[in-house]
Amino acid sequence: MARPVKWRRVCSLPERNRFGPLGLKEGERSYIRMTVDEYEAIRLIDLEGFTQEECAEQMNVARTTVQGIYVAARRKLAESLVNGKVLLIEGGEYRLCEGRGGGCGRGCNHHRRNGFSAEDSPTDKD
Repeated sequence: MARPVKWRRVCSLPERNRFGPLGLKEGERSYIRMTVDEYEAIRLIDLEGFTQEECAEQMNVARTTVQGIYVAARRKLAESLVNGKVLLIEGGEYRLCEGRGGGCGRGCNHHRRNGFSAEDSPTDKD
């Protein structure tokens, strides 16, 4: 029997889910996909100043899991910046928090939850 998925707690979806170089024509674009939980690890560690331990507690996963998520996210950011790829933030194994009363604490960004929805398909939009 397969191990059940352990959902990563994410406080909010990003306000924007597409980033990249300006002035590229549609045919010149190449994409790299970052999951929402990778975005959350970058937000908590690099923007909010959390340690990996604090980030793990906030996301409700092990520290070693956060370390792997964080390494993958940084690699994707670097590839996007260095190689001029469009970064799309979508998907992943996550659940949105319920706000401050739902177990979130310092660093909760729940009020920005009105970003993009899972139904938004960023692949054909500008």
